[in-house]
Amino acid sequence: MPAPPLPDTSGWPLLGPTARNAYRASDTTIDMRRSERRVHAVELPALPQRLIVDLARTALIVIDMQNDFCAPDGWMASLGVDVSAARALAHPINLVTAAMRAKGVPIIWLNWGVRADRLNLSPGTHHPFNPTGRGAGLSGELTGVKRTHHLLRQGGWGAQIIEELVQDSTDIRVDKHRISGFWDTPLEAILRNQDVTTLMFAGINADHCVLGTLMDANFHGFDTILLEDCTATTSPDFCLQATLHNVRFCFGFTTTSRQLVDCVSDR
Repeated sequence: MPAPPLPDTSGWPLLGPTARNAYRASDTTIDMRRSERRVHAVELPALPQRLIVDLARTALIVIDMQNDFCAPDGWMASLGVDVSAARALAHPINLVTAAMRAKGVPIIWLNWGVRADRLNLSPGTHHPFNPTGRGAGLSGELTGVKRTHHLLRQGGWGAQIIEELVQDSTDIRVDKHRISGFWDTPLEAILRNQDVTTLMFAGINADHCVLGTLMDANFHGFDTILLEDCTATTSPDFCLQATLHNVRFCFGFTTTSRQLVDCVSDR
């Protein structure tokens, strides 16, 4: 005898973190099939080769565009560092995030946000932020001309995204406390639950947290694309050029915001 037809579960309640990864449930049955999503392919100029990317399985990760790194009265600026290159990223990043949101691509803001008690921070993590041991260090109190705040403390002003960047209620926010956003964070679980395989990267610093997270993404099996004009660094220019070379040679691909926006807008 032929097997009885499967029940129509399309109207059953969803059970899962997102519609991209959910069961459908009834009182007697769980439908474990995930909803099929149509491929949304775009062809993208990139280096070292052109790419065909499925936007339906892509996410954009924007890294460390925070007050303490980018604001004129933040921590980096208080050290005499010129933060103008970081702030200039706001315009191309806004163009990309708007274009990607319009296509249903998840936007992930990945930022330093450290515990107030610093109990999960190793001495090696502390050192770059307090090399002599006499400074405020991560989560320590900083007194500036305009405000007193705590360096990159979770929920504090220094850890907040700069006001020039447009955020949306649908965006996803992940706090990190290492150079790589994959270490001891929920980032990978979030990406897997979004059924994402391709990651695009923007933010600062290109040769530090952006590259560290991109490399780890590559090691975890994700496709990785760096947006060249959506990332910058306070390091010498040769560090940026080395980052671009390493990404193209070992860890993925690079393209620009204009190339991406033009391709996304056409499809």
